Amino acid sequence: MLAIRLPKEIEDRLDNLARKTGRTKTFYAREAIMEHLDDLEDVYLATERLKDPAKRWAQDELEQGLDLDG
Repeated sequence: MLAIRLPKEIEDRLDNLARKTGRTKTFYAREAIMEHLDDLEDVYLATERLKDPAKRWAQDELEQGLDLDG
């Protein structure tokens, strides 16, 4: 269960959309969350990686020990 407070303007818009389409406000809230959750998680992950970047490898480092001629 999730309860959220929305600014009155957004609540009114959501209510209006639900009334016009015959769907519930919950339906549209769920759709919006599902649509944007991946993007929000990606932003969080990128921000965290910028704080503590992983080792970067040069191409010659990656190729060491590989038999690329054979």
